[in-house]
Amino acid sequence: MERRSLLTGLAAIGAATLVGCGSDGEKPTPTRTPTTGPTTAPTTAATPTSVDPAIASTIATGLNVPWDIVFLESGDALVSQRDEGSILHISTAGKVTTVGDVDGARGGAGGEGGLLGLALDPEDESTLFAFVTTGSDNRVVRLRLRGGSIASQKPILTGIGIGGRHHGGRLLFDGDGNLFVSTGDAGDGALAQDKDSLNGKVLRITRDGKAAADNPFDNRTWSYGHRNIEGLAYDADGRLWATEFGDKAKDELNLIRRGGNYGWPEVEGMSDNDDFVNPKVTWGTDECSPAGVTITRSTAFLGALQGECMFAVPLDGTKAGKPKAYFSGDHGRIRTIVTAPDGALWVTTSNTDGRGDLRDRDDRILRVTL
Repeated sequence: MERRSLLTGLAAIGAATLVGCGSDGEKPTPTRTPTTGPTTAPTTAATPTSVDPAIASTIATGLNVPWDIVFLESGDALVSQRDEGSILHISTAGKVTTVGDVDGARGGAGGEGGLLGLALDPEDESTLFAFVTTGSDNRVVRLRLRGGSIASQKPILTGIGIGGRHHGGRLLFDGDGNLFVSTGDAGDGALAQDKDSLNGKVLRITRDGKAAADNPFDNRTWSYGHRNIEGLAYDADGRLWATEFGDKAKDELNLIRRGGNYGWPEVEGMSDNDDFVNPKVTWGTDECSPAGVTITRSTAFLGALQGECMFAVPLDGTKAGKPKAYFSGDHGRIRTIVTAPDGALWVTTSNTDGRGDLRDRDDRILRVTL
């Protein structure tokens, strides 16, 4: 069980004026009539679980695009700030201190890149992995922490292509000590279908950045055909789920299979082509833009940037039920949701990223009880 990030219940630098790209929460121009609400696959009905999310408190304010959160054994948290490229330490009492800056992190200018996902080594919480956008590539960096600061930094995986958008950026350890890495297509959909490319994938690597031994294609690729995954989470039975931004048709919640092809750029949403894995839930791209996801109490909770809400999706094994929106419009763009050690959710807003309506003291982390 990933005991610290608890994202799982177990264990870009681009122009925001691109029309119809459905990237990091910008409003797309639909090419078909939008749906009136989220849809689920015909065979994926699930019984709603008993949850009643409510904002209990505000953990921290005045943050700069807080992109990811991982928890230490103490219950304190480490938070990545996307555009500033810095890591913060936030105590259980809400005290915020700076741990340090990640070398080469380049964010801002209304883009989607910068310092993105974090993952603590499940065997050593003094070792932190980070997904970083630099001026030349996206990469995974291993950080050594000492005395509340960054003691050393070493890239373990470089050469993930960058473009104006679609960086992916989420990290998650599996139960074998390997690291899942979600990558975007960098605006070039063909890369998603190239199993030898690092882009448009869920990668699975060792702590040294090499391909995990039992990957399906004898390289770093675990699944492919992805446009832009910003959320990864395990359910209680060890199944891997992912949120994915669509282009002009459908955003998706997917159940990730070893070696699965998820269809991009050939298809968005449901397909009758057996070569592609269908999503479990879809939304119109003007109503969701799904970012981070966590799974707890048999429910997937995901942040919606364009939708400006938190969606709760009941899960029953491999089946997903009808999503329900919470906090619609109350706090602006919702990016990352993680499960804290006490069972509450920590929820980050994303209004300082240049794409939302800035509120006083944004961005913030909210504590949500269930």
